[in-house]
This record gives sequence, structure tokens and C-alpha cells, in this order.
Amino acid sequence: MNIGQTPLRLVYASAALVSVVLIAGCGAAYRSVITAIGTTGPAAKVSALAVVVSSPSATSNGVVTIINYSGDSIMATQSIGVGPLTFTIDAGGYNGYTINSDGTLNNFPVSSSLQEKNIGYSTVGNGAEIVGLFSPKSGLWAPDLNGNVVDIFNGTSGSAQTFLQNVPVASTPVMAIGASSPQRNFVISQGNVTSGVECNQTPTTGPLGSVTPIEITGYTADPVIQVGICPVYAVMNSNGTRLFVLNRGSDTISVINTQDITLDACTPFTDPQTGRTVYCHPTLPLSLTAVNNTTITPPNGTSGMTATAGPVYAEYNSVTQQLVVANYDGSTISIIDVSLDEYGNDSASFGTTYTVAVGNNPASVTALSDGSRAYTANQTDGTVSIVNMSSHTIEKAAVAVVGHPRSVSSVQNSEYGKVYAASPDSPYLTVLTTTTDTVDTTVLVEGNILDVRTSNQNGTAGTNNNAVSRRPGYGQPCYMPGSAAAATLTACRTMPQN
Repeated sequence: MNIGQTPLRLVYASAALVSVVLIAGCGAAYRSVITAIGTTGPAAKVSALAVVVSSPSATSNGVVTIINYSGDSIMATQSIGVGPLTFTIDAGGYNGYTINSDGTLNNFPVSSSLQEKNIGYSTVGNGAEIVGLFSPKSGLWAPDLNGNVVDIFNGTSGSAQTFLQNVPVASTPVMAIGASSPQRNFVISQGNVTSGVECNQTPTTGPLGSVTPIEITGYTADPVIQVGICPVYAVMNSNGTRLFVLNRGSDTISVINTQDITLDACTPFTDPQTGRTVYCHPTLPLSLTAVNNTTITPPNGTSGMTATAGPVYAEYNSVTQQLVVANYDGSTISIIDVSLDEYGNDSASFGTTYTVAVGNNPASVTALSDGSRAYTANQTDGTVSIVNMSSHTIEKAAVAVVGHPRSVSSVQNSEYGKVYAASPDSPYLTVLTTTTDTVDTTVLVEGNILDVRTSNQNGTAGTNNNAVSRRPGYGQPCYMPGSAAAATLTACRTMPQN
């Protein structure tokens, strides 16, 4: 090649290129389409708040503290009634409610801009002994030992709650629950108990409990449904077709078909749509004693089960269709398959139960919204255990937190999440990060913590899977562990004071 000709050839090539560009820019000639390349950024910001109710002393006003998820910063604090006794958030995650020892009922918006003018005050009836609170997306239901009724209130956030009526239910009502948009709600009763600590001290010798269904239209009660000994808590699946009642004294879960308003019992039948045999499951055993007493064995056997369980709290995870249950007396959690098939029947794996040993006396448990891990509040140990819900094994046996945790709550979005552990003998809220499963920080509030709730568990506003409060006594763990705390109902319910 003649090197001297190279510049001339480059000139010719450049001229040709210019011609192509000019032609491409004229008339209806083809234009290349540029497609933007999508980029992967961080997960969407979690929209959630943690709400803490605390008590500086038994005779002073309680305090509501609003903490934002992203920065663990206190956004607002406001005073409420004297000596709050129990606390919950509604099913939308928008409003909070407390019953206080001065006979007042508070309601307030779950908002980072909470102000004093937003706090609503009402007075409950004379002699009312309200054990718990349940708030669907509207209204408030309060089981009341005075007369064995459920008190029903109405009202909006920031205004006084209006008493509508009470409905007679079975003896010793301890909890009300229902779906977010219910046809009926359900009241859990313990039967003829007297001191209020029988189901804490000797739960296996208690009476059989029952469930009273109440129709929303007309507030009329349906026939009661018998469950196990010392029922203390209940949860529903996400579509509201099954109610799971935790019987601490029986070490069982009673399963209620809420559409038929009966126990989930049937004669096995062949589903004409699938051709498979359908079995129903009115009772789920949680311990070896319960397996022996009920003659029911989970489909996967009894591996890991202890002699006793003592279920006191549970959450339902909609992603995995599992119950995760805190067994206070057995120091275990149970992870139970309660999935339904596409026709609403119990699935073939329904009742499959995995038992995992955790720390001493788990008073509560929370599952991340994606169903990957569960976190327990080990009251006696002062720790949180972390359980892999897929392998059913311990990931971390003991993450130390401040005090003796009685409550644990979680928020998760994508791979990011936080877990909040609250102890009634401490003014410090312990915050764990789920990316490393370590303590992220502690947040100081005013007074020892009654309870902590999150406005939602999946980072989506308007969703809250836990709209029921838990007041100590009647089988629910006392504010402090040990038999001395459960000697009397007063001792069980007395918060330690700074």
C-alpha cells in the first residue's frame, strides 16, 4: 500500500460519512430508535412508623412516641391518659388506641406530625374491666369482664369515641378479632376462671374456652364454638376464612372455618374439581402431650416437639401461608403450614408443623413480611432469637436486647427491614437491622415501654396485620417473667417503674 495515499482516502471516507448523515436527516428516512437502559436502584423507601406507648409512672400520664423507620428518629411525642394499660393500632395502621387506668379511652392518629389537639378522650363505663382492644378499619371492640360483654365504640381519630352498645358473650372474654372488612367478628372467652392468673400459673387445669361469633349487621351473637383449655390469643388468615385460636392449656390451636361458623371439621371427601381427598383440621397439636391427648400427628411427624408448648402469641404470614407461634412454656416456636387450595379447602400439606427451640419464654414473635425469618422476644433471657423459616433452623440464638422483652414487631421492604423489641422494665426501644441481624440502635423514650407497634409490616401504607392488643394476665405473659410476678393479677399487670 502507498502510505502517501492514506490522507486522501480518509478525506473520501469522511465525505461519504457526512453524506450518509445528511441523507438520514432528511424527509421520512429511517431514524434509529434509542431505548433507554433501565438502571437498578435501591429498594423503594419504606413507608412505616413505629409507635411506642410508655408509662413514666403508675400515677402519671402515659406517653405516645412516634418513630420514623428510615432514621430511627423521634418525630413526635404526646401525653395521653394516666397509666395506660393496653394499646393497639387499627387494621389500616392509621389510628392508635389505649385504655388507661384513670378510666379513659384515648385515640390518636399514627402520624409523624401528631399534636396534642389530635388526641381524643372518652370515658369507659363505670366498673368496666377491659382486657383487650381490637380495631378493624373502623370502630373499636373491647372485651369487658364486667358483665361478660364486648363493648363496641365508634368514632374518628382525634374525636371522642362514641359508645354504641355492648353484646353479651361467653364468660371471661379476653380478646376480640375479625377480618379487616368483616361479615362477623369473634370474641374469645376462657370460661369460669376467677383469679385471672390461673391460665398463667396452671393453664392445663383450666376450663374449656369458647368463641362467640357476632354478626356485624345488628350486632347479634351466633351460637358459641367450643375450643381448648385457656385460649389466650387468635389470628386470622389473610382472606379471613380461617380463625386460629391458641389454647395455652391444651397446647393446641383450634381452627375455625369462619364461613361455616364451625370448627374446621368434616368427613373426608373427594373434591370433584381436583379429584383429591380433602381433609379438615379442627385441631393442631403443638406438643408431644397434645399429640398424645388428641391422637393427631402432624403430616411430617413430631420431630423437635417438646412435652409442653404453652402458645401465647402468633402471626400469620400471607406469603408462605404459615403460622408462626410463640410457645412461652416450651421455649419454642412452631411454624405451621395452614395453606388452602384454590377452592378454599385445606391443602394437602395443611398442619405440617416444624418446632424450633429458641430462648427462654418467648412472649411474642414476629415474621418478616417475605416469610424468610422470624424473631422472638425471649422474656426471661433478655434476648431475641432469629429463626430461618425455610430451613426451620436457628440463624442466631441470642441477640442481647435491653431489659426483658415482651413485645417484638417488624417492618420489611425488599431485603431491608427492622425489628423492634420492647421491654416493660426499660425505657429503651431496641432496634435490629435485618440486613445483618444485629442491634442497629436503641431509642430512649419517656418511661418504661408498655408496647410497640408498627403501622405496617411490608412498607405499604394502609396495611396492618396486627390490630389486637395484649394485656398481661388471663394467660398472656406478665410484665415480668417468673412465678412471683404471676402470684396475683395485680402483680402480673404491674409495670416496673423507673
